[in-house]
Amino acid sequence: MSDRSRPTLAVVGATGAVGSVMRALLSEREDVWGEIRLIASARSAGRVLSVRGEDVVVQELSAQALDGVDVAMFDVPKDVSLEWAPIAVQQGAVVIDNSSAFRMDPQVPLVVAEVNPAQIRNRPRGIISNPNCTTLVMMNTLGALHAGWELEEIVVSTYQAASGLGQPGMDRLYDEIEVVAGDRQLGQQIGDVRRRIDNELDQSSPFPAPLAMNVVPWVGDAGEEGWSSEELKVRAESRKILGLPTLRVSATCVRVPVVTTHSLSVHARFHKRITVEDAREALVQAPNVVLFDDINHDEWPTPVDVVGSDPMFVGRLRQATDFPNALDFFVCGDNLRKGAALNTSQIAEALCQELV
Repeated sequence: MSDRSRPTLAVVGATGAVGSVMRALLSEREDVWGEIRLIASARSAGRVLSVRGEDVVVQELSAQALDGVDVAMFDVPKDVSLEWAPIAVQQGAVVIDNSSAFRMDPQVPLVVAEVNPAQIRNRPRGIISNPNCTTLVMMNTLGALHAGWELEEIVVSTYQAASGLGQPGMDRLYDEIEVVAGDRQLGQQIGDVRRRIDNELDQSSPFPAPLAMNVVPWVGDAGEEGWSSEELKVRAESRKILGLPTLRVSATCVRVPVVTTHSLSVHARFHKRITVEDAREALVQAPNVVLFDDINHDEWPTPVDVVGSDPMFVGRLRQATDFPNALDFFVCGDNLRKGAALNTSQIAEALCQELV
């Protein structure tokens, strides 16, 4: 039985990869909600899914399904958000959107819960955007360091998991691994991995090149002057989240054969002199950041050790020898949890406190 004295929550896109993580988080975190509605496309309507230990029937996305909702968390394609988020607002909901539809809209705040939570109240369109998962993985670390030393420049290379493309990306990587597994002759001749995968699997891959036994230096669509859309997002979103419209950012985004958890190698330059000791102290105090950095004992974050965790794990922290006022570090974060579902949930919980 739902509690009508508490806000009603809708999870739009409840059956997707992030939606599945969101349902798990709603069952694990403090229960602040009255009714929770699970909403998806027509093909998923009628399915019964568990949330908070209760069986809930998935409803088809419609104005009626959104009626009476106080907070709606959207994890759907951009075009669906563009159409339906304003309808949800008209129905009385505050929308937290995980797509790129509204991120750069000046009337829509782009929020990382630990970095700029005050922006949650600044929502003239009734919509709050969740950042791209790649940007989000480094934001807690950079936000903590920027607060003390004034960030001026970021050069970042990303190592992005297959789940950045949702369930289709994960399924394709598993299929490719199955095709190449056990053949110790593969990967030693030009094109042999590609030929094997092309012969065994259909051509409708979400990746522009084979991912198993490979890395792919392209994530997203074609942007300006040779940049990918993902690289341009990292630049634009970092500027907006940190409130630094002239921040210098250069990103190279790479897809790697990891199922879930993005990794980033970051070179960050600051206005004030910063030491490794200063940074360590700040990061130990930073919310949702774990400093995992002892090279003498091979301790640094890797995706297989971080997947399924909420914090961002930071290691390989070092002074940039030839660059004054700069640090280099490696950070890993589960792109489906903090990179999407958890940050959305944290924003929703803040809204819940505002609404009760």
